[in-house]
Amino acid sequence: MTSRIFLAPGLMLVLVTIGGRYTLDRAGLVDLAWVDLRVIGLILAIVLLVIDVARRGEKGTPSREGWLLAALLFFLFQIASALWAPPASRIGPQTLDLVLLGVLVLAFYVYAVGDPDQAIRTVFRLLFVVATVFALAAILISGPGEQGRYSAFGGGPNVFVRIEILGVISAVALFMLTGKRWPLLVTPLFLLAAVLSGSRAGLLAGAVVGFAALLKLRHRLRTGPIVAAALVLVAAGAALWAFAPPAFTDLFQERFVEQTVQEQYLSDRTSIWAAAWNLFLDRPVAGAGLDGFYGVIGVNQAVEYPHNYLLGVASEGGLIGLGLLTASLVLWTRVVHGGGNRPQLTGLAVAAAVFVALSSLFSGDYYDSRLAWIFAALAAAAALTPVKSPDRELVLR
Repeated sequence: MTSRIFLAPGLMLVLVTIGGRYTLDRAGLVDLAWVDLRVIGLILAIVLLVIDVARRGEKGTPSREGWLLAALLFFLFQIASALWAPPASRIGPQTLDLVLLGVLVLAFYVYAVGDPDQAIRTVFRLLFVVATVFALAAILISGPGEQGRYSAFGGGPNVFVRIEILGVISAVALFMLTGKRWPLLVTPLFLLAAVLSGSRAGLLAGAVVGFAALLKLRHRLRTGPIVAAALVLVAAGAALWAFAPPAFTDLFQERFVEQTVQEQYLSDRTSIWAAAWNLFLDRPVAGAGLDGFYGVIGVNQAVEYPHNYLLGVASEGGLIGLGLLTASLVLWTRVVHGGGNRPQLTGLAVAAAVFVALSSLFSGDYYDSRLAWIFAALAAAAALTPVKSPDRELVLR
């Protein structure tokens, strides 16, 4: 059956999302550092999306979109909180981040409701390709950074690990949606790249989501393939450990064994979280305002943000911000619970959203949470949009 949506809007939206805060100075064009490619890319994506929506000629949208309204109100409140932010707060960049975040979430949702089956498959295919390119670039081109941690294309290790774990989820999704096993053969590369990122929180979040998925699907999985997959991963890990360059093994030894197990080093996260919590207690109703954590604490301690999404919202938006966020999450959970019209697609998108959300409890700012919000929008679109034809939803083979 021919898809009812164009590929171009989805492709452009994914490129904008993965590109992050990519300005031209990172490409060596220092004089054009003010050019934010996100804005240009998103404008182009919106134009393509408007053309796509006009071509569909659809009337009406799915009901029960209260979660999306609450999310947009939450973003608007965060922007409005700039009115009481401290003088040192970086209001301009943070406002732009939130505007782009809100537009991305809304654009992905509008794109997906046109044909959730095709839209979500397209996103997973693109993420699979992106994760492969990033992994190869990190290992073969970029190499280890100053801390011995790997990343690609100028991004940080904590963003890199999210892309690689999403690559694993994408490989599983492609297998479940198409029945083809070849995407699973690439997962060892994604897992290796994720380990080389040195991001303990990202790996922990991925392990939690993976365990939850296995627990949910335990009655549908066969013992033979599971044992075979485990043996392949163990053999691949043993081979890599035996033949890997010293940089690989040194990173694992230092980052995961010495710092985590022996020294119990948490990258000073606990003191940062305590500072954010105390800021919330000082201003519990409406918080310190947009980027208030940096304006009050970070500017003096060289800390960019709380490294915890919920504590960031609490310290800068107070109980009002937390209330709006909670309302959106509760309404969204009611929408996706049970899978709605497409249980399989909804479940895959929810897994990706939960993984990024868990990762956001340990690192990243508001804009770094965009993939969690985007996959939440995709999951809601899959659950709410009526199925046009009964044979469009493929089942697990």
